[in-house]
Amino acid sequence: MPNPNAQAINLSDRQRKQLEHIASHRTNAYRLVTRAKVIQGAAGGINNTELSHQLQLHRRRVRMWRQRWLEAGEQLAVAEQKQVSDKHLRKMIESILNDAPRPGTPKFFSVEQAVQIIAIACEDPQQSQHPVSHWTSTELATEAQMRGIVEKISPRSVGRFLRMKQRYNLISIVTG
Repeated sequence: MPNPNAQAINLSDRQRKQLEHIASHRTNAYRLVTRAKVIQGAAGGINNTELSHQLQLHRRRVRMWRQRWLEAGEQLAVAEQKQVSDKHLRKMIESILNDAPRPGTPKFFSVEQAVQIIAIACEDPQQSQHPVSHWTSTELATEAQMRGIVEKISPRSVGRFLRMKQRYNLISIVTG
């Protein structure tokens, strides 16, 4: 099976300096440090297989980060031509080395809506003409819809907000 040659990565002095800073900074996330080391190794002429062995990563992962860096090369070159600050360049490099957004359902309810629903849960249900002593998820969902906080919400979603309230003790945030 043929072993294709990986594309070479050429780093400017400023890019190299920023990658060294990221790779050596103790408070950076492990994945960020590892990805910076991948780019440094690739720029040093090490092929993907050797890099994967050195960094104990799968070869596909090394190939992916090399490719992502190559795709962002023009963006980095333009930034350097504009003589952006080192801090801005480092932020750009970190954004290249961070995870891409993952697919999935976008959030349906905003934080404000969740807090408003939790605020309703802190109220006395009888003040809202509910003939019960304690809120149920179904009654909270109905009340949130009646007040126009949300167009539609399931009792199960309300229950998740209430569990979130308990987990993070949001009652102090809601009631002041």
